[in-house]
Amino acid sequence: MSKNLLPGWQPLSTGATAALCIVGHPTVQVQSPRAFNARFAAIGIDAVMFSMDILPAAIDAFVAMLRGWENAPGCIVTVPHKQALAAACDELSARARMLGAVNVVRREADGRLIGDITDGLGFANAARGHGVVLEGCRAAVIGCGGAGSAIAHALAEAGAAELRLADPDGGRTAKLAGLLRESFPILTVLEEIEDLAGLDIAVNASPVGMNDDARLPLAAESSAAQSLAPPTLVADVVTRPEITPWLAAGRALGCPIQTGAEMTGGQVKEMAGHLGFDFSKVP
Repeated sequence: MSKNLLPGWQPLSTGATAALCIVGHPTVQVQSPRAFNARFAAIGIDAVMFSMDILPAAIDAFVAMLRGWENAPGCIVTVPHKQALAAACDELSARARMLGAVNVVRREADGRLIGDITDGLGFANAARGHGVVLEGCRAAVIGCGGAGSAIAHALAEAGAAELRLADPDGGRTAKLAGLLRESFPILTVLEEIEDLAGLDIAVNASPVGMNDDARLPLAAESSAAQSLAPPTLVADVVTRPEITPWLAAGRALGCPIQTGAEMTGGQVKEMAGHLGFDFSKVP
């Protein structure tokens, strides 16, 4: 076996091995294969996860292939395909239907696709691990796409008192704000982030900072960025690099930080359960 393979990776062992992919563009930053393959190996499941870097123009062809892929339990979905896969599913969980995005899709025996989104659950689980009390919390969510929408929804569902939203696409911000106000009438939702002072959480839920991107989700010279201070939890959904420019900036100010890998780890069991795997006996 090549020494370059991930720890915990197992070779395809039988002709019946379940083939599970994570689909996105790019996929060099994804952490799910490491997490899933280690658990498959630990509990002896004949399955393997790998990445598929699919261009947006080819996503319809991927969906058609997935429907006929007999040894695939489904797929994990990352940017930029969360909305496209949601539109292609035959059935969605209530939260995925509300948000119009998925990050996990189960393939039924007849080829039907059932989608859910667990990003918010993973984020909430990780934040609780850092000691954040979500009930009554105040948070800023930068990026209102699939991950950001799921995080905002999960925080609202956990009893957050105030959410401040921002996205370069003002229409996307307004849409998410409207959905949250309708579903959580007592929640205060602001469609701008003028400052971060006194917030419990400030999360970058956009791709800014991914791979070699040195940008911050909020301009360093902005009044919002300059108001960031402890004990606000500075979090990021980006998984590569592990310490993004946003997290590095927060850490330099003395803020606690939460990585994208922690969010992934916080939802592995939920994603696996949707796909039909029981990870309850592994950490």
